Amino acid sequence: MPPLTGSIQIGFAGLGNLGMPMARHLVDQGWPVVVHDVVPDRMHECAGNGATVADTALDLARCQLVALAVPDDDAVADTLERRGVLDALKPGSVVVVHSTVLPGTVQRLAARAAEAGIEFIDAPVSGGAERAREGTLTLMAGGTDAAVGAAQVYLDAVASTVVHVGPAGSGAVAKLANQLMMFASLAGAYEALDIAAAHGVGAAEVLGAVRTSTGDSWVARHWGFFDDVAHAYDASQVPVGKRPWSKDLQEVVTVAEAADVAAPLAHLLAQGLAQRVEAHAARTADRDQA
Repeated sequence: MPPLTGSIQIGFAGLGNLGMPMARHLVDQGWPVVVHDVVPDRMHECAGNGATVADTALDLARCQLVALAVPDDDAVADTLERRGVLDALKPGSVVVVHSTVLPGTVQRLAARAAEAGIEFIDAPVSGGAERAREGTLTLMAGGTDAAVGAAQVYLDAVASTVVHVGPAGSGAVAKLANQLMMFASLAGAYEALDIAAAHGVGAAEVLGAVRTSTGDSWVARHWGFFDDVAHAYDASQVPVGKRPWSKDLQEVVTVAEAADVAAPLAHLLAQGLAQRVEAHAARTADRDQA
């Protein structure tokens, strides 16, 4: 299949915390973008920035490439299967799933797509809403060489770092590995700062010292990032169970158990980190309002 070009129409489903800034960046770069979301106000906001609204998810199937940034496995399957997008796409089309989902979901859908002559890539991203708006995300691609090559111009448009990690499902695995490493670091930072505070040393002082020490991490250098994300989810009324510190950690446990890999840390984080993130974010919101 020849590579797609920058003139093709992009169908984009899911305008949440990451999907909205990704879609708006594509519009800013001159791509013709057709958007769909279950929340009409989000579509209208994106239309105000130059996108075209698809009244139904099925309308996205007229595009040559359909990208999904919907919340979870059920939403991906609902869009592609129950709403008929996969059946309606023409052979030679490309599906790109940015959602953080289970590798088994990707592999099942990729097999269905292959039967219809459709290329399929799982392409979860990392970096947050600000980098999504700038097109500087890191993207972990899973799919055949032909699929990734065909979609390269699109992948390069939404991410400054594109890593092809293996066949379909590999992107999902890499993203869940990233999430476990990140949330383990976050849990350690919460606990370390609580201990420091109990001994009279403030968070700013500890984080300032850590920045050039061996305890440095992305989480420490971006302290407050998860508070901001939680506040954004609150504003969008995203249920706590569908937020990354809940859903993604449960998925890490699922893939570990499926491969019979012992993952005691993942189990521990899945049991309690979500409450910690929400409580910390709530305290910062109260402090900001005081």
